[in-house]
Amino acid sequence: MRQPPSPIAPAAQPAAPAARPPLASAQSAAATRDAAPRPAPGSILFGIVLLVVSLSILTLLDAGGKWVMMAGVPLVVLCWVRYAVHLALALAVILPARGPRILRSRRPSAQITRGTCMVVSTSAFFTTLRYLPQAEATAINFLAPLLVLATAPWVLREPPRLSRWIAAGVGLLGVLVVIRPGAGLHPLGTLIGLGTACCFAAQYISTRRVAIDDPLTSLVWSGAVGTALLTLALPFVLPAALPVLAGLEPLHWAVLASTGVLGCVGHLLQIVAYRNAPASALAPFIYLQIVSAASVSWLIWGDFPDAVTWLGIAIICSSGMGIGVLEWRRSRSAQAQPA
Repeated sequence: MRQPPSPIAPAAQPAAPAARPPLASAQSAAATRDAAPRPAPGSILFGIVLLVVSLSILTLLDAGGKWVMMAGVPLVVLCWVRYAVHLALALAVILPARGPRILRSRRPSAQITRGTCMVVSTSAFFTTLRYLPQAEATAINFLAPLLVLATAPWVLREPPRLSRWIAAGVGLLGVLVVIRPGAGLHPLGTLIGLGTACCFAAQYISTRRVAIDDPLTSLVWSGAVGTALLTLALPFVLPAALPVLAGLEPLHWAVLASTGVLGCVGHLLQIVAYRNAPASALAPFIYLQIVSAASVSWLIWGDFPDAVTWLGIAIICSSGMGIGVLEWRRSRSAQAQPA
């Protein structure tokens, strides 16, 4: 599963490429980039293109996970393959370029906590996809960064700001429009989706604790912790899953393996994107993931949000982008003040 990106401005970001991310790791590095000299316009455009491509890749990851679960692949097996392939590919790409030192974390316990949060979030989101169309499930997840904003005074010890609480309230209103009784969404899936947003909020917060590490270090650790935890759970589900796995066609196996490849590649692209463009420039394009999720959901399953659901999605996006612009201006103003 992808880690949904944080649409809030650098000053308010939960220090996040990837995870989907992961993106959270890329954004933690990006928070300091916005205080640095602005990248060249060509570099910013390159970063935007990479971000859009990465979001499309992670949307395909979600769709692939939903598709193989519909074929009978158990959740634990799906998540194990997703993290194991992610880890193998990340090590194959990163180790030759950066050497063994990239594996060392300054806060290993915080990395384990973050990796655990990612596994829970991944499992919860894939479970949500069992019951809800992909576009609606993705839209609900965009509540997570707003939850972080609303709770920042307590969990991140940041100054309380009325604007953040208003943005969180407006975002919640948008989610309520999406999950309204007449929307035809499965009640259990809706509840799990809201719980998933809370899990992602916890993941954002835990990501902030590891912002001191290189984003690539966090990328490897997320795969390693996820693989280790799911390997412990695998013996409890594998015996019952063997008949289902034996009946899978080659296409099912290819899609199953692709979840790990797409997750790793998508997160790597996001890290590069945030190194080429400031988070404030990339933030508006994050919401294109809802459009890609709706498109993929329609192409594969024929699900497409109705007009009222799109209104709710627009409210969520407007809330995130609005507070993002406000926080960006606030951070710029603070940087301009003499020390």
